[in-house]
Amino acid sequence: MSAKITRLLGLGLRAGNVVIGVAGVRAGLQRGKVVCVVLASDAGARTLEKVGRLADGKKVPVLRGPDAQELGEGLGKPPVQAVGVMDAALARGLIADSR
Repeated sequence: MSAKITRLLGLGLRAGNVVIGVAGVRAGLQRGKVVCVVLASDAGARTLEKVGRLADGKKVPVLRGPDAQELGEGLGKPPVQAVGVMDAALARGLIADSR
């Protein structure tokens, strides 16, 4: 399942529908652009607090993905703790795959 999540996020990144990193995800949430958040399974408590609470307040679903190393590798980046999805269709696909 985690390979499918990173593959879908990779497609979204190439299409410009994904924002990477805690700061970018928080900014996207605050602007109402992010419709789904994927947090690394090993995300730190501070990340969970900052991103999770804001996403809950905005009623944006939060999914747990693979660990930060695997998430980053799947996106061609260093370890990534948070990814924001800005495309509703991609978000629906991720949510369906996580169930």
